[in-house]
Amino acid sequence: MARIVITGANRGIGLALARAYVERGDTVVAAVRTTSEALDTLGADVHEGVDVGNEAAVQHFANSLAEGSVDVLINNAGIHSSETLDDLNFERIRRQIEINTFGPLRVTRALLPRLSEGSKVVIVTSRSGSIGDNGSGGTYGYRMSKAAVNMAGVELAIDLKPKGIAVLLLHPGMVRTDMGGGPGAVEAVDAAARMVARVDELSLDGTGKFLHAEGYELPW
Repeated sequence: MARIVITGANRGIGLALARAYVERGDTVVAAVRTTSEALDTLGADVHEGVDVGNEAAVQHFANSLAEGSVDVLINNAGIHSSETLDDLNFERIRRQIEINTFGPLRVTRALLPRLSEGSKVVIVTSRSGSIGDNGSGGTYGYRMSKAAVNMAGVELAIDLKPKGIAVLLLHPGMVRTDMGGGPGAVEAVDAAARMVARVDELSLDGTGKFLHAEGYELPW
């Protein structure tokens, strides 16, 4: 039985991931700003008030965890808004960078004492953060925040490899959630199943890779 910590597990992909791990018998620690009825009925260990954009809140969460190692940390919490060149709302852009970029780095650093050899760190990122794959533009803040967190993930992979900790940058694909959808989108439960498979496969040999949930590498 593994111990899985998931941020932003109250809805969408985070909730689907929490459900998938609980159903297979793992211990899930759900770190959320506010819980949901769906999360409360899963049987996860729910920690409310965890704003990944707040240093004190993240550290309080880390300090409140029961003793023991964290086998998998999934940095899933994120926000999305759409800025164009004609509507560069810098406050929204800053907030996305605070949550989507600094958040995973902040949580990972706070939980380092609970990570040990064999532990895995996952950052739920997006193909939108790929510089080489950007052919449509727009969504300045979201794209910038995800490109930056991809770099943070590679940095973590380098720093944590000597400790035996693998890092994965994982794009869930197009998923029907409150944050998105569209043609070809899959249900969150299906995306979660693919993501769990990628996490299970992760080893130090693949640390620092940027993968689609279906298993292939994405361009940076």
